[in-house]
Amino acid sequence: MKNVRLWYKKEGLAKYGSHLDLVRCFSRAVRRAQIPIWYTEGFNPKPYMTFPLPLSLGQQGVHEPLDIRIIDDISYDEIVNRMNSALPIGLEIVSAGESVMDSKEISFAEYSVKLDFQSADKAQYFAKQASAIIAGGELMAEKKSKKGIKTVNLCEMVQDFCAEADNEICEIKMIIAAGNTLNLNADLLVETLEKATECEDYVRSIVREKLLTKDMTDFC
Repeated sequence: MKNVRLWYKKEGLAKYGSHLDLVRCFSRAVRRAQIPIWYTEGFNPKPYMTFPLPLSLGQQGVHEPLDIRIIDDISYDEIVNRMNSALPIGLEIVSAGESVMDSKEISFAEYSVKLDFQSADKAQYFAKQASAIIAGGELMAEKKSKKGIKTVNLCEMVQDFCAEADNEICEIKMIIAAGNTLNLNADLLVETLEKATECEDYVRSIVREKLLTKDMTDFC
């Protein structure tokens, strides 16, 4: 028996699938691809799959982890090829290998965000004001938690933030808190900034580039 960490892309229309949809999709793909996966014990056995940090609905990811456990000898390349032959458009296994780090080591996530505004002036204004707000250190918002809804300062969960406008498009690079202990949804940060600046985008693209540990090394 061996633990394997798959790295996959979630793009295009696949971003509109919920986490439950994703679990079902990968479960079917594992069966179709005849991956020798270990099944949980009990009355209703299920293929062993763990998503260290699932993506939020509507967001894309280019290097997302998925942990499985296999019971027979099969190469990493063979797992990748078989899975990709069984997955739908929008989902693709990029690589497979040993699971080195525990999911508890995830502390941050790096995102690329693209916002389309109605005018170049509005995009420029948002980029400038959003950067100033983050630099100022205070951006209050209501955030859901296990104990209910509470008001938090989102700036305390932003490690790095850079916004630049080009014509009607504002591009943001940011590193924000991610993990089981402290987690900031990129959508919540963008929406709160737009509310504070009174600027609303009409097309939004959020892509999670990678997951990071507390010392800013890549989660692997």
